[in-house]
Amino acid sequence: MATAARDRLARMLRGDVKSAFSVELTARPDDLGLEVDGFGPVKFPVTPAKARKLIELGQPARFGRGEETVTDPEVRDTWEIPTHLVRATWNPAMLNVILMTVREELGLPNGAELTAQLHSLLVYEPNQFFLAHQDSEKDDAMVGTLVVTLPSNYRGGELMVGHNEEWKAHRGSKTTLSLVAFYADCQHEVLRVQSGYRITLTYNLLMHGDTSRPEDDEGKLAELGALLREHFSTPAPRYAYGEPVDLPNRLVYLLDHEYTPRALGWARLKGADAARVPLLRTAAEQADYEAVLALADIKTTHNALPEEEYGYRRRWYGDDEDDDEDDGRTDAAGRKFDIQELIESEVTLTHWTGPGGSRLEQTSLSVSDGEVCASTENGALAPYSAEYEGYMGNWGNTLDRWYHRAAVVVWPRAQAFANRAEDLTRVGARRTRGDGRSRQHQGRAGGRGHPRTVLGQRGARP
Repeated sequence: MATAARDRLARMLRGDVKSAFSVELTARPDDLGLEVDGFGPVKFPVTPAKARKLIELGQPARFGRGEETVTDPEVRDTWEIPTHLVRATWNPAMLNVILMTVREELGLPNGAELTAQLHSLLVYEPNQFFLAHQDSEKDDAMVGTLVVTLPSNYRGGELMVGHNEEWKAHRGSKTTLSLVAFYADCQHEVLRVQSGYRITLTYNLLMHGDTSRPEDDEGKLAELGALLREHFSTPAPRYAYGEPVDLPNRLVYLLDHEYTPRALGWARLKGADAARVPLLRTAAEQADYEAVLALADIKTTHNALPEEEYGYRRRWYGDDEDDDEDDGRTDAAGRKFDIQELIESEVTLTHWTGPGGSRLEQTSLSVSDGEVCASTENGALAPYSAEYEGYMGNWGNTLDRWYHRAAVVVWPRAQAFANRAEDLTRVGARRTRGDGRSRQHQGRAGGRGHPRTVLGQRGARP
């Protein structure tokens, strides 16, 4: 079977773009001057006695839970020094090197300029910690976080940073400044401090400049334009294994990173997205198509077997038990599954921008399989929720997984009104039927109010 134009387009955009989700650096203590009102200059390394004096100026640190900002020592237990008391002064040359290195390692465009905005001074004493969470955007230009751990002697308290299934551990030093930068959509936590005091400055990383246009690559742009024209002129199936029926109304290219409605913007893309999206957008414009950014909720359903059942089946047929290490997927409770064939996937656009990215509109538009492509498949990313349905006689043994992803949506300019009208028609139909169905779907997607077992779900962002 010939590979669809949309999949060849996604493969072309994938290319060899590689970037990190976190960066670890070090700096000399004399590159940073730190002074706190009521305490005076902070000398490095920070002694336990000085750390306890800093704590006297602090208050229990808060975090975001939904729309609220709360304190809960079961989730976040640390001391925060009010920012208005803190004055941190960097060696300008060293700070410039740090931010340029972070930009390059995170894969941000060359046209991007990063600045660091002080957010907090934190002191962790023994037995304090911060559970796994994601940072909320404190500024529209925020793309990530920079954590600077001050020199001190402590055990435990590692900073764990994860993206999808990969995690990295970072700890401080007795003699140097330890810096870790990561994207705002990364999960991270601070493990319990066993002894001593962990002291950190945290910064919001803000991205400025016009990064929405790619570097000149006329050959690649022309090829992308040809693939777009082929996509919109070739009938596509509505479902995964269906027959081609109608010409597609749109192309939905899923991005790799997760974005909140506040963070979604052409000039604030992350990692490989920042390299791929400008190419696709420019190719679309040159081919007389319109491109918008969107947020999508995705549900996939696979046949799946728990590890114990799958292992029994393999032994029954005499298969080698040692070659299944990469076959399974592990839930939040550590239970492993063999993921088999895809039964169905559902992609629903929930928000999109205007063509200029100047406003964000709510939508609820389901798109067909024949309109969707991605350089990174859903299975390679971490779902925010999963539910397993055991064998029920004539159905079951399925694993549902839900993802939040961003997307570039492309459509012919002549069909722009039709695409928006399709959304309005569906919204009107839902309102006519009432909102019970919407509530039911939201409950399933969130893993609440449904008889299946929830295997894992991300917590609220602080």
